[in-house]
Amino acid sequence: MNTTGVRDVGVVVIGAGQAGLSSAYHLRRTGFTPDHDFVVLDRSPGPGGAWQFRWPSLTYGRVHGMYALPGMELANADPARPSSEVLAEYFDAYERAFGLRVRRPVDVRAVREGTGGRLLVETTAGTWSTRALINATGTWDRPFWPRYPGQETFRGRQLHTARYPGPDAFAGQRVVVVGGGASGTQNLMEIAPYAAATTWVTRRPPVFREGPFTEEAGRAAVALVEERVRQGLPPRSVVSVTGLPLSDAVRRAIADGVLDRQPMFDRIVPDGVEWFGGRHVDADVILWATGFRAAIGHLAPLRLRTPGGGIRVEGTRVVSDPRIHLVGYGPSASTIGANRAGRAAVRDIRRLLAGDPAAAA
Repeated sequence: MNTTGVRDVGVVVIGAGQAGLSSAYHLRRTGFTPDHDFVVLDRSPGPGGAWQFRWPSLTYGRVHGMYALPGMELANADPARPSSEVLAEYFDAYERAFGLRVRRPVDVRAVREGTGGRLLVETTAGTWSTRALINATGTWDRPFWPRYPGQETFRGRQLHTARYPGPDAFAGQRVVVVGGGASGTQNLMEIAPYAAATTWVTRRPPVFREGPFTEEAGRAAVALVEERVRQGLPPRSVVSVTGLPLSDAVRRAIADGVLDRQPMFDRIVPDGVEWFGGRHVDADVILWATGFRAAIGHLAPLRLRTPGGGIRVEGTRVVSDPRIHLVGYGPSASTIGANRAGRAAVRDIRRLLAGDPAAAA
């Protein structure tokens, strides 16, 4: 602690999900000491990142593409257990195994320009002065709610998939599911056997992907997302450019009429939704499976956003400020992408702190 009450540190990591823990692991592995050279701040009540908030019916066996954290495999997990439990326990064991000393719950309120080329990280637990910042806050804290005419008049219940309680909560109800991503289709297929009726609406026709998802296809998809953030545009999810896998369960849902996509409605009325032309669907619930946006509001004082609405990023490094790395943002939002991005961010930060001019280029 220095005389001003502001704690000095080399690197602050914001967020302790997959991206944050991967970054902390690589910092530790390359010689940085927790609570001395770097600190990890997490706003969640416990370990597990966004996984700890997933709905109970999402069992570990149904998780798609979960990639282990670096340096420690997740072994012998029961596929029938809720993923929220399995992964919270795994993240907890990981933090303890590598002594990462995550501080929580700590809410980062703002990151500002400090003195002497340092950044000030203002939080509910005090202020840190840092030479570099790894932002790994993900998207879970910022669910996206579209606005439609008449939304405030709806007499039923509206909720976002971030607060999806499981299919039992929709028993006997007429449910409109909005959104064509993985969460929307999974939730819809779960709800359909319980609900009185379901209607699926999306802005664009869904694209279902036949056959295996090859490594080459994965690289191409990531490259498309990467190009957006390089241009300073808001990132899209990798799923948005890969399409939805056409599994046996999805095929059955299509054949049964559950995944019968309708175009986006034009307005919401007290008892349902309507399209221009007079079509009306009664609804008790509207479930917004409309995705998330990057939770980066605390970076606003640094004015990093471009006119395009995003932040220009090369790899993980913010182009306009090489002290800042965004990990788990855009192309690194997948679990394997977050691992790789954490390693890359730490490599660049080590060079920056060592005074290598190339790290700021």
